[in-house]
Amino acid sequence: MRVLVTGGAGFIGSHVADSLADHGHEPVLLDALVPTAHDGGDPPEYVSKHRFVRGDVTDAELLHNLLDDVDAVSHQAAIVGHGLDPADAPTYAWHNDYGTAVLLAAMHRNGVSRLVLASSMVVYGEGAYSCRTHGPTQPAPRSEADIDAGVFDPRCPACDDVLTPCLVDESAPLLPRSTYAATKLATEHLAAAWARQTGGAVHALRYHNVYGPRMPQDTPYAGVASLFRSALRRGEAPRVFEDGRQRRDFVHVRDVARANVLALRDDAPPGELVPLNVCSGSPHTVGELAEELARACGGPAPEIVGGARPADVRHIVASPARARDVLGFAATTGFAEGITEFATAELRTPVRTTSRSPQDVANGNRTSNRHPGP
Repeated sequence: MRVLVTGGAGFIGSHVADSLADHGHEPVLLDALVPTAHDGGDPPEYVSKHRFVRGDVTDAELLHNLLDDVDAVSHQAAIVGHGLDPADAPTYAWHNDYGTAVLLAAMHRNGVSRLVLASSMVVYGEGAYSCRTHGPTQPAPRSEADIDAGVFDPRCPACDDVLTPCLVDESAPLLPRSTYAATKLATEHLAAAWARQTGGAVHALRYHNVYGPRMPQDTPYAGVASLFRSALRRGEAPRVFEDGRQRRDFVHVRDVARANVLALRDDAPPGELVPLNVCSGSPHTVGELAEELARACGGPAPEIVGGARPADVRHIVASPARARDVLGFAATTGFAEGITEFATAELRTPVRTTSRSPQDVANGNRTSNRHPGP
């Protein structure tokens, strides 16, 4: 199977390409090498073993030529991060939503009907919760008074009781809380409409907190694991917001790549979009991540600094059941094993877009404890 991998030089896309090749398929990589993710020069060395084309998913003519002899598409290309400023919204919408629309149109013209779409846990907004009185409950926004008092868990809007976090499954409400999240949900809607109109098949893989080799570093758009590691490499303690007990699911990039290969080989129902959580199924707190990484790096212990904005997500951990049932997917890299490897893994250095340090930017925007997505 020949597969076009958009964003193929990126963190996740490059691992998808490697996994496809390892399973006997032929990846064709397309990447614009945007400076917020790359150093702005030549393609990274690790893509040299694959066919690589430098270009943008908004280029309809280029896509038409590339899709002429392709069997399926793994769409990983996106501008990531939560959006440091509302003025960034046009950039996110252009690359993520318009780019996806151009790709879908090109796939239709070229008769390519199989798509794996990189989505994200951010489409859920706040995770799933239960109230001991009212059962499953959509939480109220966290108040500044609670945050100042060190009460970080959200409350029930009916009785004001503190809620208990639960696993999020694919039927959970989709309530994006950032520009990036809104664009990822829009790509799901675009792909679902394309599937219904064309009879195409789509797996939308909702990635949780992905980490591993080739993550970008030294940028506010990096994930929390990369930000913590960069601090440790500078001899600084990782700074953990709130009380460090906010829960996430950290999944290794090799497991994510394998999920993509399984999805590309799966016969999804024609005319449908199948959403699937891609996660480890073993949640950990952000504080545990910082502690494990500090041990692996031999660096200073994390510093719990408190604080949060009421709109920040407290807990979001997912059920892996549907991906297991549909794809036979289960993560194989354990948390301790993966973090130990990550402590010395190769990372990418992008073009710096600010004079402040990435950790300062992230801290100032209260986003450093949340993975920005794929």
